[in-house]
Amino acid sequence: MDSQTQKVKVRGVNVFYGDKKALDNINLDIPERQVTSLIGPSGCGKSTFLRCLNRMNDVVDGCRVEGDILLDGEDIYAKGVDVVHLRSRVGIVFQKPNPFPKSIYDNVAYGPKIHGLADTRDEIDAIVTDSLLKAGLLSEVRDRLDAPGTSLSGGQQQRLCIARAIAVQPEVILMDEPCSALDPIATACIEELIDELSANYTIVMVTHSMQQAARVSQKTAFFHMGELVEQGDTEEIFTRPQDERTQAYITGRIG
Repeated sequence: MDSQTQKVKVRGVNVFYGDKKALDNINLDIPERQVTSLIGPSGCGKSTFLRCLNRMNDVVDGCRVEGDILLDGEDIYAKGVDVVHLRSRVGIVFQKPNPFPKSIYDNVAYGPKIHGLADTRDEIDAIVTDSLLKAGLLSEVRDRLDAPGTSLSGGQQQRLCIARAIAVQPEVILMDEPCSALDPIATACIEELIDELSANYTIVMVTHSMQQAARVSQKTAFFHMGELVEQGDTEEIFTRPQDERTQAYITGRIG
């Protein structure tokens, strides 16, 4: 028995867009409170897979998901699953920072309000402060919580989006290339943050940067042409890949 608790178990997952099969028979265990990176060439199915984990694909016309995805042993695609509640448990941070056109405060307070996580202004204040603190942003914005979220720099906006995700007390945070729109300094900030957050959250991150995967994740899964080719401890994948396609990708021969 694996001593590491598996937060998410994926078994036999196929994804179709109309007649086109985008993912083929994906099996993956995602350990609790670790960072799992999904790597592979563009268009290989990484983001499609990520979006299966909080049913974001439900909103895509003609998209069909088969197989089992279990969160704490419960099938997230079962009949009667409350998708809104699921998405509060499994938050997502996108490639491009996308703050709401609201104040910094309201960006973070919005989720807890609609999910009924706080009854009083004091409770909301506490959640906002705590979320901004955990996202490493509080010291920079403490004096201007009324300013629009869009007035922040790109890296700050991405941390605001992370604070917004944390505010609804998720268990899993999905990140779809969270640094690809950011400069190196902002990227280093976000990577440090991901490392800190993994003490309390299960993080699944799509990244096009193998260096980033190597720096921040404990587990890595390599996708290629809709297949999950190889998965394992990050260090093993990068130093002793078992599959020649993985080897070719990490040495830069395909990609």
